[in-house]
Amino acid sequence: MTKTNSIIDEAEQAALDEQSLQDATKLSPRLIYEVIRRDGEEELERPLRSLVWSGIAAGIMISFSVLGEAIFRTHLPDAPSSYLIENLGYSLGFLLVILGRMQLFTENTITTVLPLMVAPSRRLLGDVCQLWFVVLSANVVGAFAIATVFAHTSAIPAELIPALVSLSEHAVGMSVGESFMRAIPAGILIAAIVWMLPQAENASFFVILIFTWLIAAGDFTHIVAGSVEMAFLAVRGDLGFYDAVFGFFLPVLAGNVVGGTVIFTLMAWGQVRHELVDAEKT
Repeated sequence: MTKTNSIIDEAEQAALDEQSLQDATKLSPRLIYEVIRRDGEEELERPLRSLVWSGIAAGIMISFSVLGEAIFRTHLPDAPSSYLIENLGYSLGFLLVILGRMQLFTENTITTVLPLMVAPSRRLLGDVCQLWFVVLSANVVGAFAIATVFAHTSAIPAELIPALVSLSEHAVGMSVGESFMRAIPAGILIAAIVWMLPQAENASFFVILIFTWLIAAGDFTHIVAGSVEMAFLAVRGDLGFYDAVFGFFLPVLAGNVVGGTVIFTLMAWGQVRHELVDAEKT
């Protein structure tokens, strides 16, 4: 009886050791891919009404990135290092949106594309395009709603308005080519954040904080946060329709998609494609 108990205890200990080893092992690229792919499938199955409201909420909440920067710019002393501190404010809206699991268009440039990579079909491509259109439209609606509040109510202190105007004019004042090129690194970084989050666990806050700060510090352009700045100038009458759409919105949108989908997602797919094929064969 004692010998049997000893064997059982050893087996249980071996099982515990194996579990501890698995818990301590970093997720492989294939497992990270599977986590994000399943998230994408869940998003594609959500009702459109849920996507709309989640997208509007994201468009509103991302405004705290612009507002955070404006607060820092208004109150920090005029010093060379202030620029780097100021851009920490840009991370605030992204923390709200990503940790709050709201629908942000640039996240969908990787999450909803991964299921399409695994099982490409015309129906699934249509579903992805529909989700992109719905989420992006909802993000822009939210951006215009909050920008109207900022511009035409006393919701924010008047001393922040000059900083908001300055930030917004800089964001939309680039040339078409520059807006497009600056949007590519931003798309890559947002997709990289999505890729890192399954492994980050308790460090998610810092992953989002650091890499969205890098977007701002690098002066890269993001379509949703930038839409708040675009909308703020538009509702004030400082930016015309043509310049808003063709000078800023479409080039930045294209650059974010190139960075998030064409570059990062295809690289992610390339490093796991053969592993997924081998797993299916076995």
